[in-house]
Amino acid sequence: MQHLEREIYTTVELCDAKGHLNPEAIGFARTPLIVSNLKGNFMRKKKWNYWCIFGEEIMFSATISQLDYATVCFVYFLNYETQRFYEKTIVMPFSRKRIIADAALETCKFKHPEMEIEFLYKQDSTRITVKVDDFDGEQLSADLDISYPNYHESMNVVIPWNRQTFQFTGKHLCLPATGSIKIGTELYNFEPVESFAVLDTGRGVWPRESSWNWAMASQRSLGKIIGLNFGGKWTDGTGMTENAFFVNGKMHKIHEDVLFHYNTENYKEPWKITTKFSDDVKLEFTPFFERISKSGMKLVKSEVHQMFGYYNGYVRYEDGKKLKISQLLGSIEEHYAKW
Repeated sequence: MQHLEREIYTTVELCDAKGHLNPEAIGFARTPLIVSNLKGNFMRKKKWNYWCIFGEEIMFSATISQLDYATVCFVYFLNYETQRFYEKTIVMPFSRKRIIADAALETCKFKHPEMEIEFLYKQDSTRITVKVDDFDGEQLSADLDISYPNYHESMNVVIPWNRQTFQFTGKHLCLPATGSIKIGTELYNFEPVESFAVLDTGRGVWPRESSWNWAMASQRSLGKIIGLNFGGKWTDGTGMTENAFFVNGKMHKIHEDVLFHYNTENYKEPWKITTKFSDDVKLEFTPFFERISKSGMKLVKSEVHQMFGYYNGYVRYEDGKKLKISQLLGSIEEHYAKW
C-alpha cells in the first residue's frame, strides 16, 4: 500500500468559512457525504456533471459545466459499428446564472436556443433529457432514466493540492440506464440489462493549468457487473487517489497511484495501466475510436484525446484474489487544460 487514505463516514463540508479547503474533508467516502460549499476564489472555481451512457449500439454523453467566467455544455455520441461520431459544444461567456448545485445529485438545467440539457434528480434516479435542433444536420432528442440501486456504492474523494487549490470528485459507475435517443430518423434504445451510465461530478478550486489521465468502464462481464475508475497525473503526490473498481455495486478502493503508459504520437496504440509499486492492477486498453476535442479561446484552452475501446487484464482484491477483466468496454483519456 502506498497511501493510507482516510475513509469518511459522516457528512462534511468541503470548505471552511474563508473558502479554503476544510482538512476534515480530505479522504474518500462510499456515498456522497461531502458537501461542496465552494465560495470566494473568483475565476478559479469549477463545477461539472458529466454523464456517459454505454448502450449496446451507441455511447452517448452530455455535460453541464460551469466555470466562474463561462458556462460550457456539450453533447456527443458514437455508433460503435459505423463509427459515426458527432460532438456539439455551447459556450456562454460570463454567464452568472447558477445552474449547478453544490450537491452532486441535485437537478441542473441548461437552456440555450441551440441546446437544452436537463439532469432531473428524483430519489433513486436521474432523468436525462437533451434536445438539439441541429446535431450533425439532424435533430437530436434524448430521454433516459438512470437508476441508483440502493446497494450501489460510489467513489467520492477530495484531492488536496493545498489549502487554496483542491478538488472533490464523485464517480458513480454501473448505473442501469433505460430510455431512447433519436437522431434524425434513427432510434436507439437502451435496455437496463446491458446499458450502464457513468456520472462524473466535479467541484473544486483549480490551478490555472492542469493535466490528467482518466480511465473508466461500466459493463456486465463474466456474470458480474464491473466498473473501473483510475486517474493519473492530477492526483500524484497528494496522498489521495481516485482509483477503485466496482463489482456488483460494491467499491474496492485502490490506495496506490497508477501509471498510464501510452504513445502520445499515436493515441490509438494500446495503453497500459499499472499500479506504481505493486502488481495489483495490470490492464491493457485497446482503442477502436479516438475522440479529439480542442478549445483555443483566450480564457479556456484545452485538448482532449479520449479513446473508446476494451480493457483486458486483472485487478486485485484486498485478499489477494484477482478479478479477471475481459473485453470490458470503456474509455481512457489524456486531458490538458489551461482554464
